Amino acid sequence: MLGRTASGVFWLFRYLERAENTARLLEAGLRMALTRESEAASREWRSVVTTLGLKSAYEAQGGDYTNIDVCDFVLRASSNSESVLSMFERARTNARGSRTSLTREVWEAVNEGWMNLCELLDERIEERDLGRVLAAIRRESTIARGATHGSMMRNQIYSFARMGTFIERADNTARILDVKYYVLLPSLSYIGSAVDTGQWDNVLRSLSGERAYRWLNAGQMSAKSIADFLVLDSRFPRSLAFCYGAIRENMSELAKFHGEEREAHALMREADMRLFGQDIDAIFDRGLHQFILDFLATNRRISDAIAVDYRFAA
Repeated sequence: MLGRTASGVFWLFRYLERAENTARLLEAGLRMALTRESEAASREWRSVVTTLGLKSAYEAQGGDYTNIDVCDFVLRASSNSESVLSMFERARTNARGSRTSLTREVWEAVNEGWMNLCELLDERIEERDLGRVLAAIRRESTIARGATHGSMMRNQIYSFARMGTFIERADNTARILDVKYYVLLPSLSYIGSAVDTGQWDNVLRSLSGERAYRWLNAGQMSAKSIADFLVLDSRFPRSLAFCYGAIRENMSELAKFHGEEREAHALMREADMRLFGQDIDAIFDRGLHQFILDFLATNRRISDAIAVDYRFAA
């Protein structure tokens, strides 16, 4: 398998996951903003833009922190190289470059998804259409992922697709957790208040974990139990533990195919030991922020090692 094909498949699924995660975050921000006064709503949108790493770029173009301005910039602005439309275009470019390695169903799902979003995002979005557009983004990503599960052979191509998906998903979950802890909450005086509870509920909703968490915890909300759920509960498909389990499984399949383990496998084992070798109390004692910074750095090193080990530049 050529390195450029592996790279194309890996990044195809990273961009699809990133687009869906962005839509989920905007949807959660919209839900919260609609129930708040204008000043509080503005803070919600600022936190969304900060989570996405777009604060400097957004403020440079002078937009206000409102529903329409933020969503238009994040979804389709030509001045935003990390817009959802750009992500889907990159996903399509990678799919086209790896087309001989994909089934027809996967290629058609990605290509049709890109065309549908180009049409939806051709003009500035009206506020009444935001919910429909965000749902469409999630749906197009889900269709492509479903086509992959339903039509792709379980070979090394599939493993690269899955690794791309879960490295991106782990990164997203960690960043949302970190921003909540240090940016979303306006003041330490809010901890335990209705504002704090609403913010944590928003985090769970942006990760599609609100129902699962409430079912497991009888509706009780606390920072520590939510962090435990999002970091260490391997039953939840967007937790860090679940993501790393999926990455580890697919890296193991690659090692079997190639008959050897490489640098990325050693980094993965070290990451597993750090993640599963402690409970949530130990993480909080050390500091959730520091834990997440270390996790993000390790996640990036694993991704880079995969690229080197499997010659993505070739």
